[in-house]
Amino acid sequence: MKKLLLAFLCLMTFAFTEAQSNKDISNVYIKRAKETLDRDADFEEALVHFEKALKYLDTITDKNTASLASLIYFENYSLQSDVKEQLFFLEKSESYSKQYFLLEKNVNSEEYLNNVESLVLIKETIEEISEQIKREEEERIRKEKELKKIDSLKNIWTSKSESLSLKFDSIYKFNKNNLALYSVNNYYGIINDSGEILLEADKYQDVLSFDGYFIFKNKEQEATQIYCYNTNDKTGFLLPSPSDFNTLSTHFGNIMLPRGNGRLVAYPNNSYEPMVYDLSVKKNVKVSNKQDLFKNLKKNDIIDKYNKDDEVKINKVWYKFGGHLGGGIHPLYLNNNYDVHSFLCSIDGKMLSTSSKYQYIGAFYNNKFQALKNNETVWINQNGTKVSAPKDEAGVYSGNTKVVKLDNGSYQLMKDSLIILGTEKLEKMSDFLRNNK
Repeated sequence: MKKLLLAFLCLMTFAFTEAQSNKDISNVYIKRAKETLDRDADFEEALVHFEKALKYLDTITDKNTASLASLIYFENYSLQSDVKEQLFFLEKSESYSKQYFLLEKNVNSEEYLNNVESLVLIKETIEEISEQIKREEEERIRKEKELKKIDSLKNIWTSKSESLSLKFDSIYKFNKNNLALYSVNNYYGIINDSGEILLEADKYQDVLSFDGYFIFKNKEQEATQIYCYNTNDKTGFLLPSPSDFNTLSTHFGNIMLPRGNGRLVAYPNNSYEPMVYDLSVKKNVKVSNKQDLFKNLKKNDIIDKYNKDDEVKINKVWYKFGGHLGGGIHPLYLNNNYDVHSFLCSIDGKMLSTSSKYQYIGAFYNNKFQALKNNETVWINQNGTKVSAPKDEAGVYSGNTKVVKLDNGSYQLMKDSLIILGTEKLEKMSDFLRNNK
């Protein structure tokens, strides 16, 4: 029992000694804090000393220390950049001020009254800072909601913009009739300047465009279908099959540019005559009376002889007569050879050999023919002389729709600062956000 009592006394002595030692250390730091204020009024350094003192104090039992702590924390609150930190310092100051009033018994002393005034100031400042924090939090929430709304509007705009995008590979120039060709996956179609599709790009792999006509082909080479679209009256139709023109023909062969008079020339296979088609009246054009034509050609010394088999003799060579391209030019073929041998210019009897001149010649219009020489287009007159290219009667677009290519490769049509597609319209994003905030 004596041993237990002795151990308890030793423990109590150690605890008292340790407590006394901590109190002495804290007093040193509190003294330094006071001296810093008296000497330099440096509240930041005073706070450093005081917080070191707190490490050795469980509770402040001295009213002057409590008053000092309240003053130090109050003077340091404004030095904090964050308002929440400022509030923290003010609440610490208020806590120490309340601790002072628990320790001070003389309510009539000047020191007591000064501390009352300080506490009032602390509470008022806490109220101001709390209101500021409340306002800032409300503003943060307001901005957060606004940003969420803006994000939502952006998503709505983006979705709408996507729905008004044209996922095409290319859009070509609009003509005077407000129509343009477009392509998707190597197929061609027609679109107007409002974004309405007049012909889907899902059947025709090649197209010729000239003088207001679009000539669509189901294949780039050896096409078996031709679809004609007249942009002037916005009508289209499918031409008869090549076998309707010539029973032995299986494809249209080389197809020339359509011309403003509605004439289209093609060179079907297995045929001794080009196809000359009038797109306006939708029928083949042939020489009505070849014998009368032959008589005139012979009379004018353009040919030497002719026979009832539609053959003409020129410079001792018999040719299959290939009809009339207009403008006095006639294709000529050799027997047993479906390739054009030459073109006869009846205006002066000149022969244009396909081996040295032009392999194909198109329809005559406005004193000019399109001709192909080594797959390159040239323009010639009625005796084969090269001339300047004619003006494309498709004309120049005068509307105000602009084609815009997006970064993702799609296209949009812009008109009067709006994205359009058919009857649908969409403002630019900046205008959309401003008008819908």
